[in-house]
Amino acid sequence: MEQLVYKKPDSIKDDFRITFCPGCDHGIAVRLVAEVLDELGVRENTIGIASVGCSVFSYDFFNVDIVESPHGRSLAVATGVKRSKPDKIVFTYQGDGDLASIGMGETIHAMTRGEKVTAICINNTTYGMTGGQAGPTTLIGQVTTTTTKGRNPEISGYPIKICEILKEIDGTAFVARVSLDSPSNILNAKKCIKKAFEAQLKGLGTGFVEILATCPTNWKMTPKQAHERVRTEMAEVFKPGIYKDKVSE
Repeated sequence: MEQLVYKKPDSIKDDFRITFCPGCDHGIAVRLVAEVLDELGVRENTIGIASVGCSVFSYDFFNVDIVESPHGRSLAVATGVKRSKPDKIVFTYQGDGDLASIGMGETIHAMTRGEKVTAICINNTTYGMTGGQAGPTTLIGQVTTTTTKGRNPEISGYPIKICEILKEIDGTAFVARVSLDSPSNILNAKKCIKKAFEAQLKGLGTGFVEILATCPTNWKMTPKQAHERVRTEMAEVFKPGIYKDKVSE
């Protein structure tokens, strides 16, 4: 007797082609968002916002209407889409460089206004698409193409802890940090992504999930080594957990 083990979510296109590097966690993150859209039954009423960076490929994967935004402006674009079509489910899919560097102003102000959208942020501590430069979440001592001797806080400052900042904003309704380094953590990540969308469905404010993810190509590691780095280095600085949850109140 055949048993269904896995089915491609309807919220992922039938003709998609993987464009992410081998071992990159973007593929898992995209699948989780798609599964949540399916389970909530909102696919045909959803509009996604694609940012600049590796996350821009979201329009190749998600089987929903997608608007491509300029670099860092995803949450500004999401604000316009949601306010013009308040009946739609609107989400951004961004990298840490897009959301927490060039787009930090848009991020802070959209969430201060409590825009009823959902933001997904992939944190891989680097600018992946453009060659592995240091970004806002690059760890102290991390070697990148622009910090060849490791990030020095006296020169480049400290890594931005996104969740710790956003939880203090009154307009956020759900804030969580998750990782994808194990099956159990993947399941937990999906639960948090669903809650971030439920915050929007309930009109509570902005839902936000930061995903600690790998970038084996720019880290110059195997996928196994990269996931070990997430566990032993990234998670020590960026503590996974739920930082705010108005959905469950």
